[in-house]
Order: sequence, then C-alpha cells, then structure tokens
Amino acid sequence: MRVYISADIEGITGLVSWSQCGRPDGQHYDFGFARRMMAHDVNAAIRGARAAGATEVVVKDSHGNSKNLLIEDLEPGTQLISGHGSGIDGMMQGIDDSFDCAMLIGYHAMAGTTAGIMEHTITGGVHRMSVNGRPCGEMGLSAGVAGRFGVPLVMVSSDDKGCAEAKDLVDGVSTAVTKFGFGRYMGRLLHPSDTGPAIEEAARRAIGNRTFVNPFVWDEPTTIHVEFNRSEEADMCAKLITARRADAYTIEGKYDSFLEAHRVIWNLMALSGQGIAAQN
Repeated sequence: MRVYISADIEGITGLVSWSQCGRPDGQHYDFGFARRMMAHDVNAAIRGARAAGATEVVVKDSHGNSKNLLIEDLEPGTQLISGHGSGIDGMMQGIDDSFDCAMLIGYHAMAGTTAGIMEHTITGGVHRMSVNGRPCGEMGLSAGVAGRFGVPLVMVSSDDKGCAEAKDLVDGVSTAVTKFGFGRYMGRLLHPSDTGPAIEEAARRAIGNRTFVNPFVWDEPTTIHVEFNRSEEADMCAKLITARRADAYTIEGKYDSFLEAHRVIWNLMALSGQGIAAQN
C-alpha cells in the first residue's frame, strides 16, 4: 500500500507565528524547534500509516522553500520530496494514481478563518479565494489534486479550525487536533506527547477506513476567483493571458480542468509577488 503525505508547518504542534516557522534563516529564531516539531508530527503519521499496512510512504515538504524536513530526521525507509521551483502540482507534487490514499499534516485553515492560527491561503497577499464559487484554501486545492488522480484524502492534522475545515470538505476524513486557535498568532497548545499519539492513531484509523472515503473532485470546467489584499498584487497577475481582472484586487478565470485551474492559481501567486516587488 502506497501512502502520500503532504506536510505544511503552520498547523504543526507547538507553533503560533511565522517568526518561529517562516524558513531556515537567522530571522526566524525558533526555526530549529519548528523543524523538530514538523518531523515529530510527520513521523507520527508515518508510524500510524505503517501500523495500518502501508508498505511505502512518500512525504512532500510543502512549506515555503520546501527544505524544512531533513531526511535523516524521518522514519527509516521514508521517501522525501524536497526543494522548490519545478513541477506543476504545487503542494502535491509527486502524487499520481499509484497511491492508495493521501494525508495532509500540519496544514492550516484558509484565509479569513476566524481564530485560525496563521490562517492564510498560499501567500499572505490573498484576502480570499474560491473555486466554483466555494471558499477554498490549501486543503481544498490539495484534496482536489489528489482527487483528480483518484486518490482519497483520508486524514488531516491541524489546529481545531483547520480540522473543522477538513471535515466540511471531505466526508469521512479523520483528523487530529494539534492546538486550539484563539487568534491568528495565539492559541492553546497541546503537548507533543499528546499530539504524537493522536496523529498516529488518526492516521492508522484513516487508512483502515480509506475505502469509505471518496476522492474529492471539483466540478469541471473549473472557475477560480482570487481576491488579493492590494491592487499591485493583482497588477502583474492581470498579464496572464488566461486570467481576467474583475476589479482592482480580483483575478478570475474558467478552465477546462481543475488541474489546469490549480496550475494557474500557483502562477498567480508567483506573479503577485513580482507585483509587490515592483513598488521598490
């Protein structure tokens, strides 16, 4: 049995701000701790998957520059997809129809979620995003990519707000709560000695129930609506041939397939960053 795990960091045990978990550089004082906790949560999911019969586990490092997890810190035999810059499937790069199920570890609630710890959607520049008129964040995008390959999303770990989002998205998904959000940068944290067993058990249970969880599939053609916080973030995005500018902040588009729409979304995020840089 092959299991695919996509790991983000904001929903990981013990973390409440980007100053802790932004990226491996001197500006993020607690990144060493964040890295250890990310490995802690991912390893718990791997152990649970193996306890349920997984013979191969592939982990995609999906936060920032995707060089947060160190292969030596993961359970022996795990394969790690690391690094950033190529590929077209975003946080689900490497998934295909050979996998039996997928898990999202350390994910977070979408932009605009009240009291979601570090709530956002891909970048801090997105005010809100929708797919086919339905509010969507990174969980919805990742579940949709897995679904297009026929792979069900069976388990998510996150804060309580992210777990609620996952349950609203996918019927039958198993979840493990790592913390309870009080605000964007504040929450009640659970101890690693509690979150580890909870994640492991949720992963084990999820694989046991995988045949009862259907792949999540967005309707096609697929319409996207991305509203940025500032007009300069949309300025560069408006140059993308397949996108339409709805107003100063908003880019829209309609695409034949969800995977095409998903690819456009990630290109919009890259272009929005160039728009911000243009002010300098």
